[in-house]
Amino acid sequence: MFKAEDTLKIASLARLAPSQDELLVLTKDSNAILEYVRQLETLDLTGVQPMSHVHGVTNVLREDEPEPSLTVDEALSNAIDTHDNFFKVPIIIE
Repeated sequence: MFKAEDTLKIASLARLAPSQDELLVLTKDSNAILEYVRQLETLDLTGVQPMSHVHGVTNVLREDEPEPSLTVDEALSNAIDTHDNFFKVPIIIE
């Protein structure tokens, strides 16, 4: 069981400063999570294959093949301002 002191220690490691009310809620929630994990530990998982996803996920990316694209002039045709072959944007950080 988590105590408020345990939750406060974890919060300080995460550089958090919860209020007293938040500390009580976090402690209660942490204990609820731990109780749920304890229930899961009682399950008989004999013969159950470990998996990394609940779905049968496979790589759905296509091969990286070059395709025709815009020319530099076409890409810059709607730009408000350009310099050589680049978009020119206003400085936002001094």
